[in-house]
Amino acid sequence: MLLYRAASLSLVISIALAATARAGTLGREQDIGDLKLGQRVLVDDGTCPAGQVKEVRGAKMTDKGVSRTSACVPRYGPKSK
Repeated sequence: MLLYRAASLSLVISIALAATARAGTLGREQDIGDLKLGQRVLVDDGTCPAGQVKEVRGAKMTDKGVSRTSACVPRYGPKSK
C-alpha cells in the first residue's frame, strides 16, 4: 500500500512539472498580459528566422508600468544524450 501511494504521488508531481514546462511558449504577444520586471516569455509567432523564437522581457519600470523589449533567441529543443 505504501508503494502504491508513493507511485501515485510521483505521478502527480511529474504531471504538474510537465504542465508548467509546456506553458513556457505562447502563440501571440498579446496573450502575455501583465509582465513583471525581469520576467521572460517566449513567443512563437513566426516573426523570427527558422530555429529562433521571440523572447519578450520586462525591461524597466516606467510611469505606465513595465516596458517590454523583444529579441530573437535560439530555440532550444529537448536535450539529447
